[in-house]
Amino acid sequence: DERASPSQVFSASITAPSHIGVEKLVGRWGIASFHTEKDRKRTEGQARASCSQPYVITKGPDDGVMMHVADDAKLYELRLKAGPGGRTFLGFEAPAGDPQDREILSATDAMLVMRFVDPDAHRRYGTFIYVRCR
Repeated sequence: DERASPSQVFSASITAPSHIGVEKLVGRWGIASFHTEKDRKRTEGQARASCSQPYVITKGPDDGVMMHVADDAKLYELRLKAGPGGRTFLGFEAPAGDPQDREILSATDAMLVMRFVDPDAHRRYGTFIYVRCR
């Protein structure tokens, strides 16, 4: 019998492909965060300056990326997930937009902008800017 098990079907349905590839996230990043849009440009400069101690995102063992989650010092493998309306999320194997996810607001080779979906985590941490370090 070649049908997928229920767990395989569930896993496939919650990790729908994203238009952003894992390779775009892997690398050494300077990070800073802001709470109001007027602070964004200044925050980009702060993120660049933090490249002296970069945050390193590596490829995970199962095609995700290794990163920290809110309020936890341990690294976890997180997956890219396509959400409604073309939105992209990064998080555990759960439906896109899960409270533990981050939403990727923009992604280029040089910069990522992400925020936590959970309103409390977003209020505490703000919107993150990741600037690729040279």
